[in-house]
Amino acid sequence: MADPKGFMTTPRETPKRRPVDVRIKDWREVYEPQSFEHLQKQAGRCMDCGIPFCHNGCPLGNLIPEWNDLMYRGDKDEAIDRLHATNNFPEFTGRLCPAPCETACVVGINRDAVTIKQIELRTIEEAFGAGTVKPLAPDRLTGKTVAVIGSGPAGLAAAQQLTRAGHTVAVYERADKIGGLLRYGIPEFKMEKHILDRRLEQMEKEGTRFRPGVDVGNELTGSDLRKKYDAIVLAVGSTQWRDLSIKGRELKGIYQAMEFLPWGNKQALGEIEESPINVAGKHVVILGGGDTGADCLGTSIRQGAASVTQLEIMPRPTDERPSGQPWPTYPMIYRVSSAHEEEDNRMFSVSTEEFLGDGQGNLRAIKIVETQFVNGKFEPIAGSEKEIPCDFVFMAMGFTGPEKSSLIAQLEVQLDDRGNIKRDEKFQTTEEGIFVAGDAGRGQSLIVWAIAEGRSAAAEVDRYLTGRTQLPSPIAPTDRPLMV
Repeated sequence: MADPKGFMTTPRETPKRRPVDVRIKDWREVYEPQSFEHLQKQAGRCMDCGIPFCHNGCPLGNLIPEWNDLMYRGDKDEAIDRLHATNNFPEFTGRLCPAPCETACVVGINRDAVTIKQIELRTIEEAFGAGTVKPLAPDRLTGKTVAVIGSGPAGLAAAQQLTRAGHTVAVYERADKIGGLLRYGIPEFKMEKHILDRRLEQMEKEGTRFRPGVDVGNELTGSDLRKKYDAIVLAVGSTQWRDLSIKGRELKGIYQAMEFLPWGNKQALGEIEESPINVAGKHVVILGGGDTGADCLGTSIRQGAASVTQLEIMPRPTDERPSGQPWPTYPMIYRVSSAHEEEDNRMFSVSTEEFLGDGQGNLRAIKIVETQFVNGKFEPIAGSEKEIPCDFVFMAMGFTGPEKSSLIAQLEVQLDDRGNIKRDEKFQTTEEGIFVAGDAGRGQSLIVWAIAEGRSAAAEVDRYLTGRTQLPSPIAPTDRPLMV
């Protein structure tokens, strides 16, 4: 334990965000630099407690007290080794994970939790800055081949683990570039894409082969995959978005969040001059109060929207941890993202009843009503109806499972009752040699779960191909969803 009194003498402090009036004029990440000495003091707040509940809070089982202590002491090389032992991509989770480890931190019982997420991010950034993140190519090749379909965090984690085990791995992605939602769903102000590209460069040097721009299921069939590869990992994500089939849905100006965000990213990167869905000078309404909704908010602000209103059917969360969500569980509390700092017009306990047009096929407003939760369902409150003028609506209401693509039909894998790809405790689908990792099998979840699933699935694929494995598996068999 580096600083026995650190958690009592040092208050929690995270890096400051750049001034709102400055950062909304560009697409760069929102945080200002933090001195290493300041970070060390934050790392010194870790208690090195007897039972580190942060391990349980993190699906990857990150060795948090160990690298906290190492960063406090300034041993950056050993710290990144301990961090990489459990997490392939700490630069992603350090930016994008909601940090369930922090809500499980023992210090957080009666004080502010350790800034675990920021220490993790600084550990990997110091390593990249020092040039100590090197390719880890295998000593020998097994002669076995694996196709990974999908290049999000689950697919990339599985691919890197299997490549390092000596298998020849090809990652297929239907988009123009590798990265999945990391590239096209996460706005630049949350993670600049050069962060993704430098990790992909490491993976290429290790031997992973990337095949972007390939629509697997059409250009390359399931039969082709079976003939060419010894095993297949489906990491296609949960991309079937939830829609809202109400009157006026056909009006022009209503889009899904994932129809809007990729264009915003391309605009931010200078790949296009102007987004086809551009809200400059327009009034925007976002349906959904989660992270994706906040991403739409930040993107709309940077495009110059005249106003942005975000709607959520659930009541406003409490500021303090609810009694029904005690430590060390992840509490549903009121949170303010960087985008909400920039413009926060959230409305809670409201439901959209109708999209209203201008008589020429264009959206002009939405009709909403206040709701209350009665007998397990949301009931409208009579007389509370109102209209919100808007030119655009973005629906960020979550996802219902993987797309029912031709590839799934060709591979003849079965789906479970929730519409996810059915699998057993070894991450294998109903078809031998075909595995599934991430949201496609688990359902919509966190990036940290995606990486954990990719690592665990890779271990099972390695065992399937060679009869044994030395790859770590963060998700224990008893915690894995079984076929139903």
